[in-house]
Amino acid sequence: MAVITAEIEFTSSLPASKLFKAFSDFDNIGPKVEPETYKSINIVQGDGGVGTIKSITYADGYPVKDLKNKIDVIDTTNLCIGYTVFEGDALMGIIETATHLIKFIPSSNGGSVYKHTMEFKCKGDSKLSEDQINVVKAGCGKTFKAIESYVHAHPEAY
Repeated sequence: MAVITAEIEFTSSLPASKLFKAFSDFDNIGPKVEPETYKSINIVQGDGGVGTIKSITYADGYPVKDLKNKIDVIDTTNLCIGYTVFEGDALMGIIETATHLIKFIPSSNGGSVYKHTMEFKCKGDSKLSEDQINVVKAGCGKTFKAIESYVHAHPEAY
């Protein structure tokens, strides 16, 4: 089983705590800021905390239809969120699980660094291509930028 790790990182003028709060509200904010990507995000099991299973349905015309993930970490002290995708066509038929850890690191200038680490556990001898990894990274980056823009435009929201 191949294990592939990828990472993206962006700086932001927004405080880490503000971005953490916005990303913690992803069920509501995701479809609002990126309706061309996210049709709906629903809790299947749990109360929204660690252990919660969520179902994400992607927008019509998007190349992926759905996925299910489980919340692994919500750390309000260290400002990080982690989840594992375990089901759905987002796994491309070759990924067993995709684990994501998102950290919001305070910067000395009052802004922050968004650091998103992904670990893909592939089925059998399967491997992700560099192009496939880049598509996932681009999607995560696009979502970050959309949420960041929303928080800039609505500073009272978070």
